[in-house]
Amino acid sequence: MEHTLKNRPLRQAVVIGVALLAGQAHAVELYADADTQVTGNFLAVYGMFNSPKNYDGRRGGSTWREAFIKYGLSVEQNLGSLGGVYGTANLVSSGTWGDGDASGVTNGTERTTKFDEAFAGWRSGELFPALGKDGVDLSFGRQVIMLGDGFIINDDGPNLGNGVGEGEFNRGGAYYIAARHAFDKTAVIRLGGKDGVHGSLMWIKSDNRAQARTEMAAGTLEYSAAPGTLGLTYIRGIDVDERFATDLQRQRKGMNLYSVRGAGNAGIDNAHFAFELARQDRRDSQQSAGYAEAGYTFADLPWSPDLTYRYARYSRNWDGMFSGFNRGYGTWVQGEVAGNYSGPYNSNTAVQHVALKVKPLENLTLGALFFDYNTVSTRGQLNLDGRELDLYAEWAVNEHLIITPLLGLYKPDKSADTGGNQVGGNGTNVYSQLVVAVPF
Repeated sequence: MEHTLKNRPLRQAVVIGVALLAGQAHAVELYADADTQVTGNFLAVYGMFNSPKNYDGRRGGSTWREAFIKYGLSVEQNLGSLGGVYGTANLVSSGTWGDGDASGVTNGTERTTKFDEAFAGWRSGELFPALGKDGVDLSFGRQVIMLGDGFIINDDGPNLGNGVGEGEFNRGGAYYIAARHAFDKTAVIRLGGKDGVHGSLMWIKSDNRAQARTEMAAGTLEYSAAPGTLGLTYIRGIDVDERFATDLQRQRKGMNLYSVRGAGNAGIDNAHFAFELARQDRRDSQQSAGYAEAGYTFADLPWSPDLTYRYARYSRNWDGMFSGFNRGYGTWVQGEVAGNYSGPYNSNTAVQHVALKVKPLENLTLGALFFDYNTVSTRGQLNLDGRELDLYAEWAVNEHLIITPLLGLYKPDKSADTGGNQVGGNGTNVYSQLVVAVPF
């Protein structure tokens, strides 16, 4: 069915509704001519949250609020036969109010304004025909880096607050809505564009104390065609800041990480598949993780239901690295309660996941997500077996207002008194949230 241009922004608003929670600012054109474009970036996100159960030893549950505003400028300048340059500078003001989140990493006192993105780059245009349009893309500075679909590196999260380490890990709060994502220092070269054979080399350094200020190098090699993309990833751990590192994070220094991944429809209309298999070679051990996912959209049925099944497994001491919220709920925050507050946090677990989405209206998506968690090993670690059902709606009122309510039902097998971490028994936690996003 053909759609008019008038409706296109509204459809795009629905598509980006969940992505807005990951802090992707939208732009308003401020100036444009044949060679220059200047845009203003603005995104505001506000969330209200309630969890009757806590996962940090506190009794009585938590009610809190989070918000951030991202604002800044982006510039693109065409250099004719020499390609073009680009750059972005965005500030983020964030805060948390109330009790702080249910995992206790924020306490409601966080207020911070800092630069998130501040980077510049050059694209080759038609300068190297053998590599295709923009076959060389160089960038450096403070920017978001994502490999594949974020299973290993999605961005530089998380956003902790004053609730841990006497505030020394405070990044400004807004833990759930994830106000900040950019790595502090990066240098990236991408070769070959986005089709056929292409790849990248990069140096990445985090200033996030929760990530022990990890420094690493990475390379990717991919092949993209109509059925999908196959890719290889290699990551070399260079250094960590010992002052902030956990025992697991200390193993990042000198670590070699390898993965093979794929995503696409494999030539089957309305189908979607994805997988990734990864291995960490570290000083202390060799760890592995991976997932396989298959889904299908019943496009001819009312509301176009989309059904997906995924199995993911992380070995006992797998380091979750920089995995984060990517292509929708469940990737790679697996369960709104389990993935954000109680754990497991993409380590020492096997997760079965079923997702169902329907679109009763062009600007409305309804979804149900089920997760079953099985702890790989309880030797010296918490037993985080459990199940979670999340029900949500994404309502794009218009292209400048997106409302997303969610209800989460989380039932752990164990409580904090019997080897788990849910305070007040292992009964079902009825968690609720309402997130409002205002992009321009």
